[in-house]
Amino acid sequence: MYDVLIIGGGPGGYAAAIRTSQLGGKAALIESGELGGTCVNHGCIPSKIWLRAAYLYSMAQRSGQFGIDLTINGLNLKSIVERKTGVSADIRMGMKSLLANYGVDVIAAHATMKNAREVNVEGKTIQAKKIIVATGSSANIPDITGIKSAMTVDQLYGMAELPKSVLILGAGYNEVEAAYLLATFGSKVYLVTDDSRILPREDHDTSQRIAKALRPQGVEILTRYQLKSLSEKKKVHTVVLSGTDERCLDVDMVLVGSRKPNSKDLGLEKVGVTLNEDGGVKINGFLETSVECIYAIGDVTGGWMLSHAASSMAVTAAENAMGGKKEYPFHLISRGLWTSPQVGAVGLTEEEAEKKGFNVETGIFPYTINGIAMGQGMVEGSVKVVSDSEYGDILGVHIVGENATELIGEAAFAMGLECTVEELAYNTRLHPTYSEAIVDAARDAMNWALYLPKKAQRR
Repeated sequence: MYDVLIIGGGPGGYAAAIRTSQLGGKAALIESGELGGTCVNHGCIPSKIWLRAAYLYSMAQRSGQFGIDLTINGLNLKSIVERKTGVSADIRMGMKSLLANYGVDVIAAHATMKNAREVNVEGKTIQAKKIIVATGSSANIPDITGIKSAMTVDQLYGMAELPKSVLILGAGYNEVEAAYLLATFGSKVYLVTDDSRILPREDHDTSQRIAKALRPQGVEILTRYQLKSLSEKKKVHTVVLSGTDERCLDVDMVLVGSRKPNSKDLGLEKVGVTLNEDGGVKINGFLETSVECIYAIGDVTGGWMLSHAASSMAVTAAENAMGGKKEYPFHLISRGLWTSPQVGAVGLTEEEAEKKGFNVETGIFPYTINGIAMGQGMVEGSVKVVSDSEYGDILGVHIVGENATELIGEAAFAMGLECTVEELAYNTRLHPTYSEAIVDAARDAMNWALYLPKKAQRR
Protein backbone atom coordinates (compact mmCIF):
# COMPACT_ATOMS: atom_id res chain seq x y z
CA MET A 1 0.00 0.00 0.00
CA TYR A 2 1.22 3.48 -0.90
CA ASP A 3 1.15 6.37 1.54
CA VAL A 4 -0.04 8.71 -1.20
CA LEU A 5 -1.24 7.90 -4.69
CA ILE A 6 -1.42 10.78 -7.16
CA ILE A 7 -3.60 10.67 -10.28
CA GLY A 8 -2.19 13.00 -12.92
CA GLY A 9 1.40 13.80 -13.86
CA GLY A 10 1.27 17.53 -14.61
CA PRO A 11 2.95 20.23 -12.52
CA GLY A 12 0.65 19.52 -9.58
CA GLY A 13 0.89 15.75 -9.51
CA TYR A 14 4.64 15.85 -10.11
CA ALA A 15 5.24 18.23 -7.19
CA ALA A 16 2.90 16.28 -4.90
CA ALA A 17 4.77 13.02 -5.57
CA ILE A 18 8.17 14.56 -4.85
CA ARG A 19 6.99 16.33 -1.67
CA THR A 20 5.45 13.09 -0.41
CA SER A 21 8.77 11.34 -0.92
CA GLN A 22 10.66 14.16 0.80
CA LEU A 23 8.44 13.64 3.83
CA GLY A 24 9.31 9.95 3.97
CA GLY A 25 6.20 8.63 2.24
CA LYS A 26 5.95 6.04 -0.52
CA ALA A 27 4.30 7.64 -3.54
CA ALA A 28 2.91 6.44 -6.85
CA LEU A 29 2.08 8.70 -9.79
CA ILE A 30 -0.44 7.55 -12.40
CA GLU A 31 -0.46 9.34 -15.75
CA SER A 32 -2.25 8.14 -18.90
CA GLY A 33 -0.53 10.63 -21.19
CA GLU A 34 2.84 12.37 -21.22
CA LEU A 35 4.46 13.61 -18.04
CA GLY A 36 4.20 17.37 -17.64
CA GLY A 37 0.53 17.63 -18.56
CA THR A 38 -0.81 20.60 -20.47
CA CYS A 39 1.76 23.00 -19.03
CA VAL A 40 4.87 21.30 -20.34
CA ASN A 41 3.46 19.82 -23.54
CA HIS A 42 0.82 22.22 -24.83
CA GLY A 43 0.49 25.27 -22.59
CA CYS A 44 2.91 27.22 -20.40
CA ILE A 45 6.21 26.14 -21.92
CA PRO A 46 5.23 25.99 -25.63
CA SER A 47 3.31 29.28 -25.42
CA LYS A 48 6.18 31.13 -23.75
CA ILE A 49 8.62 29.96 -26.44
CA TRP A 50 6.29 31.31 -29.12
CA LEU A 51 5.70 34.51 -27.16
CA ARG A 52 9.43 35.00 -26.70
CA ALA A 53 9.80 34.77 -30.47
CA ALA A 54 7.06 37.38 -30.87
CA TYR A 55 8.72 39.67 -28.33
CA LEU A 56 12.12 39.44 -30.04
CA TYR A 57 10.46 40.01 -33.42
CA SER A 58 8.80 43.21 -32.17
CA MET A 59 12.02 44.38 -30.47
CA ALA A 60 13.95 43.85 -33.71
CA GLN A 61 11.41 46.04 -35.50
CA ARG A 62 12.03 48.78 -32.92
CA SER A 63 15.82 48.47 -32.89
CA GLY A 64 16.22 51.67 -34.90
CA GLN A 65 15.15 53.63 -31.80
CA PHE A 66 18.43 52.56 -30.23
CA GLY A 67 20.65 53.24 -33.23
CA ILE A 68 20.73 49.65 -34.44
CA ASP A 69 19.68 48.98 -38.03
CA LEU A 70 18.38 45.45 -38.52
CA THR A 71 16.77 43.71 -41.43
CA ILE A 72 14.25 40.94 -40.71
CA ASN A 73 14.32 38.33 -43.45
CA GLY A 74 11.22 36.50 -42.30
CA LEU A 75 9.87 33.96 -39.84
CA ASN A 76 10.90 30.32 -39.60
CA LEU A 77 7.94 28.71 -37.84
CA LYS A 78 9.51 25.29 -38.17
CA SER A 79 12.45 26.39 -36.02
CA ILE A 80 10.10 27.77 -33.36
CA VAL A 81 8.17 24.49 -33.27
CA GLU A 82 11.39 22.48 -33.08
CA ARG A 83 12.59 24.59 -30.16
CA LYS A 84 9.23 24.19 -28.44
CA THR A 85 9.30 20.43 -28.94
CA GLY A 86 12.89 20.13 -27.76
CA VAL A 87 12.45 22.17 -24.59
CA SER A 88 9.30 20.24 -23.65
CA ALA A 89 11.14 16.96 -24.20
CA ASP A 90 14.06 18.10 -22.02
CA ILE A 91 11.69 19.04 -19.21
CA ARG A 92 9.88 15.69 -19.41
CA MET A 93 13.20 13.89 -19.28
CA GLY A 94 14.18 15.87 -16.20
CA MET A 95 10.85 15.10 -14.54
CA LYS A 96 11.20 11.38 -15.21
CA SER A 97 14.73 11.35 -13.82
CA LEU A 98 13.81 13.27 -10.66
CA LEU A 99 10.79 11.08 -9.93
CA ALA A 100 13.04 8.04 -10.19
CA ASN A 101 15.60 9.72 -7.93
CA TYR A 102 12.93 10.14 -5.25
CA GLY A 103 11.72 6.57 -5.61
CA VAL A 104 8.30 7.49 -6.98
CA ASP A 105 6.58 4.68 -8.90
CA VAL A 106 5.33 6.09 -12.21
CA ILE A 107 2.47 4.12 -13.74
CA ALA A 108 1.53 4.88 -17.36
CA ALA A 109 -2.20 4.11 -17.40
CA HIS A 110 -5.68 5.49 -16.80
CA ALA A 111 -7.01 5.28 -13.25
CA THR A 112 -10.56 5.14 -11.94
CA MET A 113 -11.67 5.31 -8.32
CA LYS A 114 -13.00 2.19 -6.59
CA ASN A 115 -13.31 3.77 -3.15
CA ALA A 116 -11.52 6.29 -0.95
CA ARG A 117 -8.39 4.14 -0.71
CA GLU A 118 -8.35 2.09 -3.92
CA VAL A 119 -8.10 2.81 -7.63
CA ASN A 120 -8.48 0.54 -10.61
CA VAL A 121 -5.63 0.58 -13.13
CA GLU A 122 -6.13 -1.67 -16.16
CA GLY A 123 -7.97 -4.25 -14.10
CA LYS A 124 -5.56 -4.13 -11.18
CA THR A 125 -6.33 -2.61 -7.79
CA ILE A 126 -3.82 -0.22 -6.24
CA GLN A 127 -4.25 0.75 -2.60
CA ALA A 128 -3.18 3.95 -0.86
CA LYS A 129 -3.75 5.60 2.49
CA LYS A 130 -4.43 8.93 0.77
CA ILE A 131 -5.20 9.91 -2.83
CA ILE A 132 -4.53 13.23 -4.57
CA VAL A 133 -6.46 13.99 -7.77
CA ALA A 134 -4.41 16.19 -10.12
CA THR A 135 -5.84 15.42 -13.55
CA GLY A 136 -5.71 18.97 -14.89
CA SER A 137 -7.93 20.42 -17.60
CA SER A 138 -8.63 20.18 -21.32
CA ALA A 139 -9.99 22.35 -24.11
CA ASN A 140 -13.61 23.34 -23.64
CA ILE A 141 -15.28 23.40 -27.04
CA PRO A 142 -18.67 25.18 -26.93
CA ASP A 143 -21.77 23.58 -28.42
CA ILE A 144 -22.10 25.76 -31.52
CA THR A 145 -22.97 24.78 -35.08
CA GLY A 146 -19.80 24.05 -37.07
CA ILE A 147 -17.44 24.57 -34.12
CA LYS A 148 -15.61 21.29 -34.81
CA SER A 149 -13.60 23.07 -37.50
CA ALA A 150 -12.11 25.41 -34.89
CA MET A 151 -8.59 25.02 -33.51
CA THR A 152 -7.76 24.94 -29.81
CA VAL A 153 -4.97 26.98 -28.24
CA ASP A 154 -3.27 23.66 -27.42
CA GLN A 155 -2.97 23.00 -31.16
CA LEU A 156 -1.89 26.54 -32.02
CA TYR A 157 1.68 26.11 -30.81
CA GLY A 158 2.35 23.42 -33.38
CA MET A 159 1.21 25.51 -36.35
CA ALA A 160 3.21 25.26 -39.56
CA GLU A 161 1.96 28.48 -41.14
CA LEU A 162 0.47 31.75 -39.99
CA PRO A 163 -3.16 32.54 -40.77
CA LYS A 164 -3.82 35.81 -42.57
CA SER A 165 -6.83 36.31 -40.35
CA VAL A 166 -8.13 34.64 -37.20
CA LEU A 167 -11.14 34.92 -34.92
CA ILE A 168 -10.41 34.10 -31.28
CA LEU A 169 -13.41 33.17 -29.18
CA GLY A 170 -13.06 34.42 -25.60
CA ALA A 171 -10.94 37.09 -23.94
CA GLY A 172 -9.24 35.39 -21.00
CA TYR A 173 -5.53 34.82 -20.52
CA ASN A 174 -5.06 32.09 -23.14
CA GLU A 175 -7.01 34.01 -25.75
CA VAL A 176 -5.35 37.39 -25.18
CA GLU A 177 -1.87 35.87 -25.35
CA ALA A 178 -2.78 34.14 -28.61
CA ALA A 179 -4.16 37.41 -29.98
CA TYR A 180 -0.93 39.26 -29.17
CA LEU A 181 1.21 36.48 -30.64
CA LEU A 182 -0.66 36.23 -33.96
CA ALA A 183 -1.05 39.98 -34.37
CA THR A 184 2.67 40.55 -33.74
CA PHE A 185 3.46 38.14 -36.57
CA GLY A 186 1.09 39.97 -38.92
CA SER A 187 -2.27 38.19 -38.67
CA LYS A 188 -5.49 40.19 -38.59
CA VAL A 189 -7.05 39.20 -35.27
CA TYR A 190 -10.65 39.47 -34.11
CA LEU A 191 -10.95 38.95 -30.35
CA VAL A 192 -14.59 38.13 -29.58
CA THR A 193 -16.17 38.00 -26.12
CA ASP A 194 -19.69 38.15 -24.73
CA ASP A 195 -18.32 40.12 -21.77
CA SER A 196 -18.20 43.91 -21.65
CA ARG A 197 -14.38 43.87 -21.66
CA ILE A 198 -11.37 41.62 -22.12
CA LEU A 199 -9.77 39.97 -19.05
CA PRO A 200 -13.07 40.31 -17.16
CA ARG A 201 -11.69 38.73 -13.96
CA GLU A 202 -8.89 41.27 -13.70
CA ASP A 203 -8.86 44.87 -12.49
CA HIS A 204 -10.72 47.23 -14.80
CA ASP A 205 -7.61 49.39 -15.30
CA THR A 206 -5.63 46.32 -16.39
CA SER A 207 -8.30 45.41 -18.93
CA GLN A 208 -8.33 48.92 -20.37
CA ARG A 209 -4.56 49.17 -20.65
CA ILE A 210 -4.17 45.84 -22.42
CA ALA A 211 -7.05 46.57 -24.79
CA LYS A 212 -5.46 49.92 -25.63
CA ALA A 213 -2.13 48.19 -26.34
CA LEU A 214 -3.62 45.41 -28.48
CA ARG A 215 -5.60 47.56 -30.89
CA PRO A 216 -2.65 49.26 -32.65
CA GLN A 217 -0.94 45.86 -32.84
CA GLY A 218 -3.71 44.64 -35.17
CA VAL A 219 -6.32 43.21 -32.79
CA GLU A 220 -9.95 44.20 -33.28
CA ILE A 221 -11.79 43.67 -29.99
CA LEU A 222 -15.47 42.80 -30.29
CA THR A 223 -17.22 42.88 -26.91
CA ARG A 224 -20.78 41.74 -26.12
CA TYR A 225 -20.82 39.39 -29.10
CA GLN A 226 -21.55 35.67 -29.20
CA LEU A 227 -20.58 33.14 -31.83
CA LYS A 228 -23.86 32.09 -33.46
CA SER A 229 -22.59 29.72 -36.14
CA LEU A 230 -19.47 28.64 -37.99
CA SER A 231 -19.08 27.04 -41.39
CA GLU A 232 -16.05 26.12 -43.49
CA LYS A 233 -15.66 26.05 -47.26
CA LYS A 234 -12.36 25.76 -49.12
CA LYS A 235 -10.41 26.44 -45.90
CA VAL A 236 -12.28 29.70 -45.29
CA HIS A 237 -14.30 29.94 -42.08
CA THR A 238 -17.48 31.99 -42.23
CA VAL A 239 -18.41 33.19 -38.76
CA VAL A 240 -21.75 34.69 -37.77
CA LEU A 241 -21.73 36.81 -34.60
CA SER A 242 -24.76 38.08 -32.74
CA GLY A 243 -24.75 41.04 -30.38
CA THR A 244 -25.96 44.61 -30.66
CA ASP A 245 -26.07 43.75 -34.36
CA GLU A 246 -25.21 40.69 -36.46
CA ARG A 247 -21.82 40.45 -38.09
CA CYS A 248 -20.48 37.99 -40.65
CA LEU A 249 -16.73 37.51 -40.96
CA ASP A 250 -14.57 35.35 -43.22
CA VAL A 251 -11.35 34.22 -41.56
CA ASP A 252 -8.63 31.63 -42.12
CA MET A 253 -8.75 30.29 -38.57
CA VAL A 254 -11.11 30.13 -35.60
CA LEU A 255 -9.44 29.62 -32.24
CA VAL A 256 -10.96 28.48 -28.94
CA GLY A 257 -9.03 28.97 -25.68
CA SER A 258 -11.39 28.11 -22.81
CA ARG A 259 -10.76 25.05 -20.65
CA LYS A 260 -12.69 22.66 -18.41
CA PRO A 261 -11.63 20.47 -15.46
CA ASN A 262 -10.75 16.84 -16.26
CA SER A 263 -13.09 15.36 -13.66
CA LYS A 264 -14.99 12.90 -15.85
CA ASP A 265 -14.24 9.18 -16.29
CA LEU A 266 -12.46 8.98 -12.94
CA GLY A 267 -15.30 7.51 -10.90
CA LEU A 268 -15.20 10.46 -8.52
CA GLU A 269 -18.94 10.87 -8.12
CA LYS A 270 -19.41 7.14 -7.60
CA VAL A 271 -17.27 7.30 -4.46
CA GLY A 272 -19.01 10.43 -3.22
CA VAL A 273 -16.71 13.23 -4.36
CA THR A 274 -18.73 16.42 -4.87
CA LEU A 275 -18.26 18.50 -8.02
CA ASN A 276 -18.92 22.21 -8.54
CA GLU A 277 -21.23 23.56 -11.24
CA ASP A 278 -18.28 24.01 -13.62
CA GLY A 279 -17.31 20.34 -13.22
CA GLY A 280 -14.39 21.13 -10.93
CA VAL A 281 -13.81 19.07 -7.80
CA LYS A 282 -15.08 20.87 -4.71
CA ILE A 283 -12.40 21.31 -2.04
CA ASN A 284 -12.03 23.03 1.32
CA GLY A 285 -9.22 25.20 2.61
CA PHE A 286 -7.09 22.13 3.34
CA LEU A 287 -7.57 20.92 -0.27
CA GLU A 288 -9.71 18.01 0.94
CA THR A 289 -12.66 16.82 -1.13
CA SER A 290 -16.00 15.78 0.33
CA VAL A 291 -14.54 12.29 0.83
CA GLU A 292 -12.07 11.75 3.63
CA CYS A 293 -8.60 10.73 2.43
CA ILE A 294 -9.11 12.21 -1.08
CA TYR A 295 -7.54 15.56 -1.99
CA ALA A 296 -7.68 17.53 -5.25
CA ILE A 297 -5.36 20.21 -6.65
CA GLY A 298 -4.84 22.37 -9.71
CA ASP A 299 -7.04 22.74 -12.78
CA VAL A 300 -9.33 19.84 -11.86
CA THR A 301 -10.67 22.03 -9.03
CA GLY A 302 -11.64 24.82 -11.46
CA GLY A 303 -10.83 28.39 -10.47
CA TRP A 304 -7.90 30.17 -12.13
CA MET A 305 -6.42 27.01 -13.73
CA LEU A 306 -2.77 28.03 -13.44
CA SER A 307 0.14 25.58 -13.35
CA HIS A 308 2.03 27.43 -10.61
CA ALA A 309 -1.12 27.29 -8.48
CA ALA A 310 -1.22 23.53 -9.02
CA SER A 311 2.41 23.19 -7.96
CA SER A 312 1.97 25.21 -4.78
CA MET A 313 -1.31 23.46 -3.95
CA ALA A 314 0.57 20.18 -4.39
CA VAL A 315 2.93 21.01 -1.55
CA THR A 316 0.05 21.75 0.83
CA ALA A 317 -1.92 18.67 -0.25
CA ALA A 318 1.07 16.33 0.09
CA GLU A 319 1.96 17.70 3.52
CA ASN A 320 -1.65 17.36 4.69
CA ALA A 321 -1.90 13.85 3.24
CA MET A 322 1.19 12.98 5.27
CA GLY A 323 -0.40 14.18 8.49
CA GLY A 324 -0.24 17.96 8.33
CA LYS A 325 -3.09 20.43 8.68
CA LYS A 326 -2.25 23.53 6.65
CA GLU A 327 -4.67 25.82 4.92
CA TYR A 328 -3.88 26.89 1.38
CA PRO A 329 -3.64 30.68 0.78
CA PHE A 330 -5.87 31.00 -2.28
CA HIS A 331 -5.71 34.81 -2.06
CA LEU A 332 -1.99 34.73 -2.88
CA ILE A 333 -2.33 33.01 -6.26
CA SER A 334 -0.67 35.37 -8.72
CA ARG A 335 -1.60 35.69 -12.39
CA GLY A 336 0.55 36.55 -15.38
CA LEU A 337 0.17 37.47 -19.02
CA TRP A 338 3.16 37.36 -21.40
CA THR A 339 1.94 39.93 -23.87
CA SER A 340 3.69 43.23 -24.54
CA PRO A 341 3.09 44.95 -22.20
CA GLN A 342 2.96 42.09 -19.71
CA VAL A 343 0.42 41.68 -16.90
CA GLY A 344 1.04 40.56 -13.33
CA ALA A 345 -1.64 40.48 -10.65
CA VAL A 346 -2.28 39.13 -7.17
CA GLY A 347 -5.11 39.57 -4.70
CA LEU A 348 -8.31 41.57 -5.04
CA THR A 349 -9.15 43.98 -7.81
CA GLU A 350 -10.36 47.44 -6.81
CA GLU A 351 -13.91 46.42 -7.71
CA GLU A 352 -13.74 43.22 -5.64
CA ALA A 353 -12.33 45.04 -2.63
CA GLU A 354 -15.15 47.60 -2.72
CA LYS A 355 -17.79 44.87 -2.99
CA LYS A 356 -16.30 43.19 0.08
CA GLY A 357 -16.80 46.40 2.06
CA PHE A 358 -13.21 47.56 2.46
CA ASN A 359 -12.38 51.26 2.73
CA VAL A 360 -10.35 51.18 -0.45
CA GLU A 361 -7.39 53.40 -1.22
CA THR A 362 -5.47 52.94 -4.45
CA GLY A 363 -2.04 54.05 -5.50
CA ILE A 364 -0.98 54.17 -9.14
CA PHE A 365 2.45 54.85 -10.59
CA PRO A 366 2.80 55.00 -14.40
CA TYR A 367 5.72 53.54 -16.31
CA THR A 368 5.89 56.80 -18.30
CA ILE A 369 7.92 58.39 -15.50
CA ASN A 370 9.88 55.33 -14.40
CA GLY A 371 13.54 55.88 -15.31
CA ILE A 372 14.40 52.43 -16.66
CA ALA A 373 11.13 52.19 -18.60
CA MET A 374 11.85 55.53 -20.24
CA GLY A 375 15.42 54.51 -21.06
CA GLN A 376 14.39 51.18 -22.55
CA GLY A 377 11.44 52.61 -24.44
CA MET A 378 8.94 50.44 -22.54
CA VAL A 379 6.66 53.12 -21.09
CA GLU A 380 3.31 51.39 -21.56
CA GLY A 381 1.81 50.40 -18.23
CA SER A 382 1.62 51.14 -14.53
CA VAL A 383 1.62 49.61 -11.05
CA LYS A 384 -1.60 49.78 -9.05
CA VAL A 385 -1.74 49.00 -5.34
CA VAL A 386 -5.15 48.33 -3.79
CA SER A 387 -5.13 48.81 -0.02
CA ASP A 388 -7.40 49.10 3.00
CA SER A 389 -7.18 52.71 4.16
CA GLU A 390 -8.26 51.80 7.71
CA TYR A 391 -5.55 49.26 8.54
CA GLY A 392 -3.10 49.64 5.68
CA ASP A 393 -3.44 46.04 4.48
CA ILE A 394 -2.37 45.40 0.90
CA LEU A 395 -5.42 43.82 -0.73
CA GLY A 396 -4.10 43.47 -4.27
CA VAL A 397 -1.42 44.58 -6.71
CA HIS A 398 -1.96 44.92 -10.45
CA ILE A 399 0.92 45.55 -12.84
CA VAL A 400 0.80 46.23 -16.56
CA GLY A 401 4.17 46.73 -18.20
CA GLU A 402 7.62 45.32 -18.86
CA ASN A 403 8.71 42.59 -16.41
CA ALA A 404 5.26 42.50 -14.75
CA THR A 405 5.35 38.69 -14.56
CA GLU A 406 8.54 38.85 -12.50
CA LEU A 407 7.60 41.88 -10.38
CA ILE A 408 4.32 40.37 -9.21
CA GLY A 409 6.25 37.80 -7.19
CA GLU A 410 7.54 40.63 -5.00
CA ALA A 411 3.97 41.77 -4.35
CA ALA A 412 2.77 38.24 -3.55
CA PHE A 413 5.67 37.80 -1.13
CA ALA A 414 4.85 41.08 0.61
CA MET A 415 1.20 40.12 0.95
CA GLY A 416 2.17 36.67 2.24
CA LEU A 417 4.17 38.34 5.02
CA GLU A 418 1.19 40.64 5.72
CA CYS A 419 3.27 43.67 4.84
CA THR A 420 1.36 46.94 5.14
CA VAL A 421 1.25 49.55 2.43
CA GLU A 422 3.25 51.84 4.75
CA GLU A 423 6.03 49.27 5.15
CA LEU A 424 6.15 48.86 1.38
CA ALA A 425 6.22 52.63 0.86
CA TYR A 426 9.30 53.00 3.08
CA ASN A 427 11.23 50.29 1.23
CA THR A 428 14.25 51.05 -0.94
CA ARG A 429 14.82 49.72 -4.44
CA LEU A 430 17.82 49.74 -6.74
CA HIS A 431 17.74 52.59 -9.26
CA PRO A 432 16.92 52.57 -12.10
CA THR A 433 14.64 49.50 -11.97
CA TYR A 434 11.04 48.64 -12.71
CA SER A 435 10.61 47.52 -9.09
CA GLU A 436 10.82 51.16 -7.98
CA ALA A 437 7.33 51.59 -9.42
CA ILE A 438 5.90 49.23 -6.78
CA VAL A 439 7.28 51.39 -3.96
CA ASP A 440 6.12 54.56 -5.73
CA ALA A 441 2.60 53.14 -6.11
CA ALA A 442 2.52 52.28 -2.39
CA ARG A 443 3.53 55.85 -1.59
CA ASP A 444 0.75 57.09 -3.83
CA ALA A 445 -1.71 54.92 -1.91
CA MET A 446 -0.58 56.79 1.22
CA ASN A 447 -0.97 60.13 -0.56
CA TRP A 448 2.70 61.11 -0.59
CA ALA A 449 3.99 59.98 -3.98
CA LEU A 450 7.24 61.87 -4.50
CA TYR A 451 7.24 62.01 -8.29
CA LEU A 452 3.56 62.67 -9.03
CA PRO A 453 1.34 65.76 -8.68
CA LYS A 454 -0.99 65.87 -5.70
CA LYS A 455 -3.92 63.50 -6.10
CA ALA A 456 -6.39 66.35 -5.91
CA GLN A 457 -4.64 68.00 -8.87
CA ARG A 458 -4.77 64.78 -10.88
CA ARG A 459 -8.54 64.40 -10.66
